[in-house]
Amino acid sequence: MSATINPLANPKGVKKLCELCQKPATLRCTKCRVTFYCDPDHQHADWTSIHEKVCLLLVSIHIPAPLHTLQADRDHHHTETLKKKEQLIEIAHLEAQRWVSKRRFQNVLPAALLHLRWAMRLYGSCAVQLVPAYLQLAQANIGLGSLSQAHEYLSKAEWTVMKTPGCSHIVLHQLHRTLGRLHTATGEYTSALSHFANDVYYASEMFGLVSTVTCGGYFLMADVFLKQNKPDIACSLFTEVASSWHTHLCMLMEGISQSGTQAEECFDESQCVEADQILRCILEFEEQCVKPRPSQSAMLAHSLAMLWLLSNNYTKALEYGKKAQVLIQGLSEQNSLKESIQNLLQHAEKHLQ
Repeated sequence: MSATINPLANPKGVKKLCELCQKPATLRCTKCRVTFYCDPDHQHADWTSIHEKVCLLLVSIHIPAPLHTLQADRDHHHTETLKKKEQLIEIAHLEAQRWVSKRRFQNVLPAALLHLRWAMRLYGSCAVQLVPAYLQLAQANIGLGSLSQAHEYLSKAEWTVMKTPGCSHIVLHQLHRTLGRLHTATGEYTSALSHFANDVYYASEMFGLVSTVTCGGYFLMADVFLKQNKPDIACSLFTEVASSWHTHLCMLMEGISQSGTQAEECFDESQCVEADQILRCILEFEEQCVKPRPSQSAMLAHSLAMLWLLSNNYTKALEYGKKAQVLIQGLSEQNSLKESIQNLLQHAEKHLQ
C-alpha cells in the first residue's frame, strides 16, 4: 500500500478496481456499494482510515441527475453534487492530516489517496490543489521508511508548483517543510537545512516570524543540528520555539478568560498532538542538558499544562501544572509565571472535582 500508484489508472477491460491498490476487485462495500477492494485487508484498512467517514457521502455523490426534469433542476443537482465532492476532499484531507499528526502513517495512505483521487477528478491532473495530497502521501511514506516512494510524490508536487505561477506561500512552505523532512531522513543535512530555511521564509511571510506555524520550521532545523552534533545551535532554536508557543498559549488563555470562548475551539486534534510532541521533545532536551535551566523547563511544563487545559484534558493539565510548580520553586524572579501556574492549577482542580 505504500507504493506509488496512479489513482486514475484503469486497465483496459477492468471495471471494478481496488480502492487502495487499483488491482482487480472482488469485494464491494455493502453500505455504499460503489467502493471495491481486492481483499478484506484493504477493505479494513480503508474503513479504518477514511471510508467510515465518507461512505454515505459517496452514495449521495453517485446519485445520477434526475431525468425528464427542468434544466434548472439539473443545474441544481450539479451544483449540490459539486459541493459534496468538495466536502469529500476536505474530509479526506483532514483525516489524512489527523493520522499524520498521530504518526499513524499506514492509516494516512487510504485517506490521502482518496484526497488525491477526487482532487484530480474535480480540478484536473495538473492542478495545484493536488499538492497537499502529494505532501501527505510523501510524509506517510517517509514515516514508513519508503523514501523512494516519498521522493516520487514530492517530485510530482514540485513539478506542479513549478507549473503554477504565483503559487501561494502556504503551499510553498508546506512543500519545503516536507522536502526538508525527506532530506533529513536520507541524511542530507545541508539540503534539509536549506529547505527548512525556505520553509521558515515562506511561513513567516504568511504568519509572521514568531508564529507557531513558522516555529515548526525552527523546530525541525534544531533536530537537524542535533544530528550534526551542534547542540548549542539546537538549544538556541528550541528556546525560540518554546518562547513562541508559551506566548501564544498565554494569549489564548487570556482570550478565553475574557470572552468566554469554548476551549475546544482553540485547537483541533491534529494541532494539539503536534504541539504536544514539539513541547515534550524540547522539555526532554532541557532535562537532559548538562546545564539545566529550571525556568525554561518550568515554562515548557506550563505550556503543556495550558495546551491540555485548552483541549479540555484537565488530568494532563494538572499533571504538567504540578510539574511546572515544582520546577519554578526557588526562582524569585519568576513571580508572574508562578501566579499563572497557580491559577491554572486551581482551574484544572475545579473541573476535576
